[in-house]
Amino acid sequence: MPRTEHLVGTRALLLAAARDEFAAHGMGGARVGRIAEQAGVSKERIYGYFGSKEKLFAAVISEALTEHATLLGPPSADLAEYAGRIYDLHRRNPQLLRLMMWEALYYDGGLPNEQPRTARYRGMVATLSEALGSQSETETESDTEPGSESDTEAASTLLALIGLAILPTAFPQITRLILGATADAPGGDDELRAHIVRLARRMVAPSSDALT
Repeated sequence: MPRTEHLVGTRALLLAAARDEFAAHGMGGARVGRIAEQAGVSKERIYGYFGSKEKLFAAVISEALTEHATLLGPPSADLAEYAGRIYDLHRRNPQLLRLMMWEALYYDGGLPNEQPRTARYRGMVATLSEALGSQSETETESDTEPGSESDTEAASTLLALIGLAILPTAFPQITRLILGATADAPGGDDELRAHIVRLARRMVAPSSDALT
């Protein structure tokens, strides 16, 4: 095997093993030795590739978020169904959400690679703003900059849609306590998804439509 391919393959093995370890134990509880053992390499190899456990954690988070963005795609014209897509993504890939929650617990303040991640979300907000039809024909270019009224409305809507869609997966114990036996009943997941989509549809509907 050529050296370049070998290096890429080893790095992929390390990231896969580290993802499992960090998802299960977080940054504080993860052990480099367990990651090395699962990947079939030495601990020294991990430090040679990534420099530190924290940098490895950041690389795992970056890879997970790229995967998240690819699987989810941008907001669509049907914003309620977009909430359903977010729900589906995290139900099928709970590890992604666990990694994000561990990241929130570990970092106090700035995040690694925060600027490109902020730019990615701003792109989602811009797409969502168009879908909401919140930009009028009389707006100037400066009106559409981050912080404008339409931009703030779209950003708040995106945050609300995400929160609505991920809470059942992020806090399964609360879901069980509130829904009881229906949470684990056959078809319960489909019913909950449908309810989330209905709520999202009412949330993004014009005020006059939401009252009917």
